Amino acid sequence: MLKKTELEEFKRLLLTLRARIRGDVQQLTDEALDRNENGSESKSPTHLAELGTETYEQDFALRRVENEQETLDEIEEALHRIEDESYGICSACKEAGKSVSKSLIPKARLRVIPYARNCVECERKREENAH
Repeated sequence: MLKKTELEEFKRLLLTLRARIRGDVQQLTDEALDRNENGSESKSPTHLAELGTETYEQDFALRRVENEQETLDEIEEALHRIEDESYGICSACKEAGKSVSKSLIPKARLRVIPYARNCVECERKREENAH
């Protein structure tokens, strides 16, 4: 199990990441909605190619917003796991009936992906099954 100081470290990491992503989402949303700095609509494209490029960029930005929102959801769930003291325990290992001591997610993984819910092996299996 993680020590209290380690849980505080991961909580700070998650909160910092959440704040950064929220800022990114707001910026991407503004760009996708094609707003300029004054909040008014930007000038409409005058050429068909410009319209195609603008549409592509808007779709791309909206897909990124969607992906970032999924990450924000994962961060919120990780913060809840810290509160209910299940943070750092692999969900898949736990569901498979492994003991808590054999279900721990390595700290190195949590430092890279602090919202990880599975250990590397279980995540690899999950991704293989998804394809």
